[in-house]
Amino acid sequence: MTDPSNQDPSEKKGWFGRLTSGLRKSSAKLAGGIGDLFTKRKLDDAALEELEELLITADLGAAMAARLTANLAKTRFGKDITGDEIRAAFAEDIAASLTPVAKPLVIDSFKKPFVILVVGVNGAGKTTTIGKLTKQFRDDGKTVTLAAGDTFRAAAVEQLQVWGQRTGAPVIARETGADAASLAFDALNESAARSDDVLLIDTAGRLQNKDNLMAELAKIVRVIKKKDETAPHAVLLVLDATVGQNAHSQVEAFRNIAGVTGLVLTKVDGTAKGGVVVALAEKFGLPVHYLGVGEGVDDLRPFTAEDFARGLLGFS
Repeated sequence: MTDPSNQDPSEKKGWFGRLTSGLRKSSAKLAGGIGDLFTKRKLDDAALEELEELLITADLGAAMAARLTANLAKTRFGKDITGDEIRAAFAEDIAASLTPVAKPLVIDSFKKPFVILVVGVNGAGKTTTIGKLTKQFRDDGKTVTLAAGDTFRAAAVEQLQVWGQRTGAPVIARETGADAASLAFDALNESAARSDDVLLIDTAGRLQNKDNLMAELAKIVRVIKKKDETAPHAVLLVLDATVGQNAHSQVEAFRNIAGVTGLVLTKVDGTAKGGVVVALAEKFGLPVHYLGVGEGVDDLRPFTAEDFARGLLGFS
């Protein structure tokens, strides 16, 4: 994948514009709230408490809210402070906390294929994410096979086949209701025979509290390991950012069942709950590989800590 730090400056500026636009609802809640509390005001206990409450309601989580306000108090307690100064301090602290999890998804060229299992609940955007990743991988010159592991929904298979046609990637599919684990095993055999660079496996959306569906996901992982004990090499959990704090239970459940290795946040542009990314980073420390802020194929990009933090605090 292209390192975001090596992007053309005009391209990076264009993406940052889309990111800040996508985060507008979240930044309006957070930056707007800070602006409402502070024009110029002394940072006392009451002000810190109001700030902490605001951060929690913006879905940053209690632990991060406490840390941000404590850091601010260390240098500014008892002094006059403006909303802009607070936003700048918070953006710097949030960027620092996100930097350890802002890791690109690296495809190991020695794995043929590099197997990526994509999991998540219904409606999170798994199939669309797979399509966008396929486009990026193909643009990088990689050979890719897609496995239509959501065997419950004919529409999901059709959607994946459309992406396959667009990108020149073969799609392995079976009849509706077929065994998803068997399909994954067959797909791995076919992809390995071609020495593909990447195998992307879609899975059915499943609620984290449905034991039978989660057991099926565990079976898919076991069957893949029978062919290649090192696979899947990446397990991406696609999270719909609009669910806010409910994302925590999803991460816990899918990590326990499927061994999630990284996160993809979608629909960030449709919510005021974008701050949940910060809370997830604080709690789980899982890599955040990609952020989606729109429907376009170029609206899924590698996650960058500083850009996200600045966008979240309303800096353009």
